[in-house]
Amino acid sequence: MSLIDFEAATDNNPVDAIEHLAEMNDWSFERSGDDEITISVSASVTDFNVSFNWMSELEALHLAVAFDFKVVETRKFHILDLLARINEQLWLGHFDLWSKEGVVMLRQTLLLSGGADVSRDQLETLLSTAVETAERYYPAFQFVLWAGRSAEEALQAVVLETAGNA
Repeated sequence: MSLIDFEAATDNNPVDAIEHLAEMNDWSFERSGDDEITISVSASVTDFNVSFNWMSELEALHLAVAFDFKVVETRKFHILDLLARINEQLWLGHFDLWSKEGVVMLRQTLLLSGGADVSRDQLETLLSTAVETAERYYPAFQFVLWAGRSAEEALQAVVLETAGNA
């Protein structure tokens, strides 16, 4: 059997597990198809809409958190600079700017190769790390867009590194 001809024999759709997780946590959600769900998660800075898409041909679960503001052309360079600076610091996922829509997004992907099932712990970790990352950097984007700050100034204002022991 060649790798190209192989198709995983699994009926397990991770979107079903995400829907179950959303129901258990009493989160509002919208299931727009068999392979797509969007849930609303409250954070301290804002509510985030988190979209999950199951791409069966890649055996990948894609997560996207779209921020609730548009990037104006006059601040685009500064936002792109901020994206690059933030992405250098991230171990999981990355920020993108969807230029046509002017939307900043945080994206992550969980590979489930070979028909692997997703666990509840994996889903909770995927979601919590995405929301924590979005929440951590959200104010930096606001500083650049609405306060007219540079990327460097915005990061210095929102990213505080702890030094020493208490």
